Amino acid sequence: MIVATDTQKQTTYILAKQNPIDPPEQFAAIIGDHFVNTYPHIHAAHVKIIQHRWTRMTIDGKAHPHSFYRDGEEIRVVESVTREGEGVSIRSKIEKLLVLKSTGSAFHGFHRDEYTRLPETWDRILSTEIEAGWQWKLFKNLDEAKAIDFNAAWTAARDITMKVFAEDDSASVQATMYKMCDLILAALPQVEAVDYALPNKHYFEIGTSHICNQQKFDLLTLLQISPGTRASRILVKTPPSLLPSRTLTVSSIAPSLARVQRRSYRDNITY
Repeated sequence: MIVATDTQKQTTYILAKQNPIDPPEQFAAIIGDHFVNTYPHIHAAHVKIIQHRWTRMTIDGKAHPHSFYRDGEEIRVVESVTREGEGVSIRSKIEKLLVLKSTGSAFHGFHRDEYTRLPETWDRILSTEIEAGWQWKLFKNLDEAKAIDFNAAWTAARDITMKVFAEDDSASVQATMYKMCDLILAALPQVEAVDYALPNKHYFEIGTSHICNQQKFDLLTLLQISPGTRASRILVKTPPSLLPSRTLTVSSIAPSLARVQRRSYRDNITY
């Protein structure tokens, strides 16, 4: 017997009226618990919630009572599965968090063979769109899930991610991801696994003196290239007083992945 999409939608609206929707992990568990316990022929309920960043507008120095703006593309994602007789599995995520630092990143000492063309570097620009996820230990029931402070955990995971990215003298993207995973596992004992995807958005500095013929003006070009596309954005600025050096910056994307398990996690990193 099918439970219609309309029924699922209207049920979610009513549950949102009757229960707290924050934190989203708890609300996802409430939805899953409802469907498994309401319909005898449903034995598992999969729920996904995406939370966008909305910030209240400030108008004439005052917070506006009913106007907001989308504060960046970063999203908070929750995926839960409630299974009859087993419990609630919850996974929390940060996605589309775009970051960049202009120094403090290297990549050298990696394996080289006849197919390797990448040169070693001891200092480079590091930019990535962070995707971080952490899997909670299985909750036996809804009450156990309600006892967790998911918001504090999400804030801690995000703060760790940002702090390590900014302060780590990165030997490689993979090494930085490992440190992030290690710290989150230490900070959140109810979490059993952490994983990251940090696709590199490489920015290369290219001297232009041979183009500019030693003339005293500056050129900065930012070219972002996404998979399957040509150029998504080009910005050109030429005022000599604004830019300190002649630089051409080109961005491209290459994926990097890491996953750390709580048990024997030092042996479970995938690069």
